[in-house]
Amino acid sequence: MTVIPSIVLAAFSAATSAGAFASSNHSTDNAAEKTGGGTTVFATGRNAFSFPAANLTDEERTRFVIGNSFFKRNWVQAPASTTARDGLGPHFIARSCGGCHVNDGRGAPPMQAGEQPVGLLMRLSVPGEGAHGGVMPEPTYGDQFNNFAVQGVRPEGKVNVSYTPVKGRFADGTAYTLQQPAYAFSDLGYGPMAKGTLVSPRIAPQIIGVGLLEAIPASEIEANAAAQQAAPGPIKGRINRVWDATVGEKRPGRFGWKANVASIAHQTAGAFNGDIGITSSVFPAEACTPAQMDCLATPKGAEGKAPEIDDKTLSDVVFYQATLAPPARRNLTEKRVRRGEKLFHAADCATCHRPSYVTGVSAHSPALAQQRIHPYTDLLLHDMGDGLADRRTDGQANGKQWKTPPLWGVGLIRDVNQHSRLLHDGRANGVLEAVLWHGGEAEASKQRVLMMPKADREALVKFVESL
Repeated sequence: MTVIPSIVLAAFSAATSAGAFASSNHSTDNAAEKTGGGTTVFATGRNAFSFPAANLTDEERTRFVIGNSFFKRNWVQAPASTTARDGLGPHFIARSCGGCHVNDGRGAPPMQAGEQPVGLLMRLSVPGEGAHGGVMPEPTYGDQFNNFAVQGVRPEGKVNVSYTPVKGRFADGTAYTLQQPAYAFSDLGYGPMAKGTLVSPRIAPQIIGVGLLEAIPASEIEANAAAQQAAPGPIKGRINRVWDATVGEKRPGRFGWKANVASIAHQTAGAFNGDIGITSSVFPAEACTPAQMDCLATPKGAEGKAPEIDDKTLSDVVFYQATLAPPARRNLTEKRVRRGEKLFHAADCATCHRPSYVTGVSAHSPALAQQRIHPYTDLLLHDMGDGLADRRTDGQANGKQWKTPPLWGVGLIRDVNQHSRLLHDGRANGVLEAVLWHGGEAEASKQRVLMMPKADREALVKFVESL
């Protein structure tokens, strides 16, 4: 018989009662507002991204809350703790999954000089191809830069972000100013990086609906790519086929800003290992490079050590994320929202931000299967132009390509995380700025938006924020 700690039972009671309220507090049963089909919750406010899928069984809701407890609680440095939550580090960027995905939402970049990022990690590599067609890690600092460390180990250093204004005007003469970020490193703990090191910033996205995205049949993603390749025009999305360590084969990438991860299980095990320093059966070795002797000298750095998170607990955390419900759409009948939807399609935004799918079989729960969902993504890579380029390959993604992010929940980020920073590094303050950064395959769509009068721009934003 499994004994559930009292703190988990209390959280379960709160989550289920809140979930029931969220699921019933609406005035219509319009299918268009059910973003996640039967999984949808009718929720707004600070916890809008934190509800379980509305159609989970009671047993699944219990598992959801157990997974949630391991997702949000801090890990600590061993041997300071004798609980199941020790093993932090040696290097890390957060003490918990929820440290970057606050309230299961989106991270934000630092906007003040000297402020260290939380929820913004820096991917590193050098030119060349690594294992399974992946990146070649930077030899001294590995494949990501971790600016924190446990006692007795040097932090890898500090990340410095600065911004340069980029000014422009809409066709009606209205001025706008974007902020172009630049990234640098200081106080490097293990000496200089290799010459030609490639750097890519990645903000932590909101994680609602990821289980539904994983349940989209691969044939649908392939059909998106085939249709775009056959159609006239510049939009030519590509699949990033990447190695999935949990099954030992290449699959279409669905997660990560460059579609560089194929499954929630791989993403979760990789984040535990790279972001918190927690080993698992999927990634059993600490991310210590040969140059990091103090990291290797820790008991955690020794080879052959048992995984710090067991398969059952890791699976519960994966289940928790997979069954986080997307909130329902809002303001569907508002005149500006309906007008904005027409403008969205007229500007050809819906080619990349494909509105809907029917999910197939789910490896996580029958609740996620055969659901009509509205994520607004094609899950493909697109050349987004020089303005957004990181110049760094990742699998089959080149230095200008980014995956189309899903748009569901965008209008609730301010409620959940008290900011509205968008795009892969959070440079855009809101939907309109995100559009203005588009280039490459999306240049024509951006130009259409630049030509819109103010009322139409506002309607377009209102529509996207309703999703």
